[in-house]
Amino acid sequence: MQINKGMIMNRNSFLEKGSWSKEEYEGLIVSGDTDRGEYNIAIEIGDDMVLVVDQVQDADMKQRVRSWSAEIVDIQRQYGYQPQIDNYSPSR
Repeated sequence: MQINKGMIMNRNSFLEKGSWSKEEYEGLIVSGDTDRGEYNIAIEIGDDMVLVVDQVQDADMKQRVRSWSAEIVDIQRQYGYQPQIDNYSPSR
């Protein structure tokens, strides 16, 4: 399956296509696609779903990841997703 910008897909399917992957920021995943010579950038929008937001070449990757990191929460809200935060306990 070819991954394209704008696709909503299962997280495992997204990760399966790449030769490697890394969660750069909480909720933002980068996967290297050596077949196409680019990086796929996705934002987690469900417990096992991601939205592919960008596809970039190596030279542009760091700048685009920084740019998309500022959009994570807004995009997750648009899709009604609120990730579980296991590291924090509620204030009392």
